[in-house]
Amino acid sequence: MGVVTSVSEPCPHDASAGPDLGLHRPTFADPAPRLIATDLDGTLLRDDKTVSPRTVAALAAAEAAGIEVFFVTGRPARWMGVVAPHLAGHGMAILANGAAVYDLRAGRLIEAFPLPEKEALTVARALRAAVPGTTFAVERTGGFRREPGYPAIEPDGPGPRRPVEELLALDPAQPVLKLLAKHPSLDPDDFLATALGIAGHQAEITRSSESALLEVSGAGVSKATTLAKCCAERGVTASEVVAFGDMPNDLAMLDWAGTSYAVANAHPQVLTATTGHTTSNEDDGVARVIERILAARAS
Repeated sequence: MGVVTSVSEPCPHDASAGPDLGLHRPTFADPAPRLIATDLDGTLLRDDKTVSPRTVAALAAAEAAGIEVFFVTGRPARWMGVVAPHLAGHGMAILANGAAVYDLRAGRLIEAFPLPEKEALTVARALRAAVPGTTFAVERTGGFRREPGYPAIEPDGPGPRRPVEELLALDPAQPVLKLLAKHPSLDPDDFLATALGIAGHQAEITRSSESALLEVSGAGVSKATTLAKCCAERGVTASEVVAFGDMPNDLAMLDWAGTSYAVANAHPQVLTATTGHTTSNEDDGVARVIERILAARAS
């Protein structure tokens, strides 16, 4: 599946878009979008982790027009409070880069696609040997635990600290959603390239942070695979999906979706991989595209 099936061209100046921003805009004639899949951090959320009133209104208007909305994020369930007050009808979320499907309204885990502890440990040992100074944390369905050298992350707080071998042996009834690998000084893209070369055949490895923080999921588990599964269950094809993202962990989803957009603040790889470009997360980039979708549908 190509990133965008329709021809894109520079955005003309119009009142809804504000100043001429030189954006690339696919058309929405055929087929009409049936589902919007959007990343959160750096994409839908503003830098202060809030949702703008314009974005809240656009999401609600999309669902009122019969377009389903999915939040597709690297965040765990306990970090989804940022969108909880603005759910309207959209309560479905794909979490942990595709490792979990969650009903935000019911507060219920629907399905998990875990990283087996054995594979997680193999990746951790390979990274530790190849990149000294790497520390690890483990994200399970029931919570987050970290090694002594791994920095505390708000809002999780300090919590218990143990070597990754012990962390992967704890709570075996709770599936591992992600292994997190942190390095204090490496370039983030270099760290990712090194990890993919060492262990990319054993697990799905990506990143969404501005720092050298890798996110490791089970082999074949990504935002794209889980979104494709959820869409198939609803009878929605890839060509009927519009996706938004900003970081490497969004690339597979953006490639799968029939129409994809990078926000202006996106990672260079994402800007290159997507034909659709919109304004930044600070400038309601997702909302602007949704408004255009609805205007095209109305006309």
